[in-house]
Amino acid sequence: MGDILFLAHRVPYPPDRGDKIRGFHILKHLSARKRVHLIAFADDTRDMRQKSGLAKFTGNRSIFWRSKPRAVAAMQALLGRKPVSLTAFDNTPLREAVQNILARHSIDTIYVFSSQMAQYLPAKPRQRIIMDFVDMDSAKFADYAKSSSGPMAWFMKREAKMLFAHEKAIAQRAQASLFVSEAEARLFRERTGAARVHAVENGIDTGFFDPTAAFKRIDATGALIVFTGQMDYRPNIEGVTWFVETILPHIRIRHPNARFAIVGRNPTDAVKALAKQPGVMVTGEVADVRGWLAAASVVVAPLKLARGIQNKVLEAMAMERPVVASRAAAEGIDHAGTIRVGETVGEIAEEVIAVLDNVSAGAAMGREARLRVQARYSWDACLAPLDALLGISIKAPPRRSAA
Repeated sequence: MGDILFLAHRVPYPPDRGDKIRGFHILKHLSARKRVHLIAFADDTRDMRQKSGLAKFTGNRSIFWRSKPRAVAAMQALLGRKPVSLTAFDNTPLREAVQNILARHSIDTIYVFSSQMAQYLPAKPRQRIIMDFVDMDSAKFADYAKSSSGPMAWFMKREAKMLFAHEKAIAQRAQASLFVSEAEARLFRERTGAARVHAVENGIDTGFFDPTAAFKRIDATGALIVFTGQMDYRPNIEGVTWFVETILPHIRIRHPNARFAIVGRNPTDAVKALAKQPGVMVTGEVADVRGWLAAASVVVAPLKLARGIQNKVLEAMAMERPVVASRAAAEGIDHAGTIRVGETVGEIAEEVIAVLDNVSAGAAMGREARLRVQARYSWDACLAPLDALLGISIKAPPRRSAA
């Protein structure tokens, strides 16, 4: 049996944001069964120094800095009639590294994490191809097009169309196409007609996200509403803006001292500007999100656009926090009624107010939420389907080679 080549659009360590969390746990799962070689991009200078953290999970590891300006990627896409999602990740040294690994090692499986990395597959691969789309990105850009206008709407529509063609073509070549939820997998099957499409869900580390664990506590009094996420990501920006401008004012009529904390790295200027509104704070990056989750009276996920499983919701549930999510944010999670769900401004506001009105009921809901993720979303259970797809079983960890 040969090794696995793992291609990732972002180095999966440290597991401190959604895509890196999924990538890390899949890499860890695979490495317990076969030797895995990693080739990945980094777009954070700190991640360029993380090779040692991946040593026990990988054989060879190659991390490439991704610095292509968006304007350059867009121009290349227009001239080359390709989606920007591909030109932004086109890199000659990385392509050469893939060819080198395939020539030097006996690779029988290539695990492709996100569709941007499929451009590095051999023209006629002899290896098994596992394509982890995670979400259907073309559908996301189609949604962006609907909410945009002018040249931006045209550009998003173009991206959706061209990326859809790319996704469909890759699925035809892959032995398995993976999505983070059955809803995403079903959407892909319906729109592309592809076969061999499977859902492999995200899990949650309930040992780390545990309200009784040791972490720095946040000194908070009164009603605290918390949102967590990467704050340069469009759905998160739109979600917190919607909450601050239209939902929070309703909540503060009933709870005038309620505060809303937007917790996450790289807040855009638009997000930072929200801190000027009454009761709103923008923290930027924090060392440990658990402190803010533990301090929250209620955690919200008011996303208008959401695909797959929202890690932010699972994390809050694991921390025993009452959660109020939009229907879009809750759709991929089998929460069994342990979180509150709303769709309109009024519905979400009413659900948050209900939690703030009854602290003991909110605490009970949080306890039920943690029990739910413990029973339903362990990483071992969520990733078990990978073994059958790859035809592998657990064995002693293989000997690692130097990077």
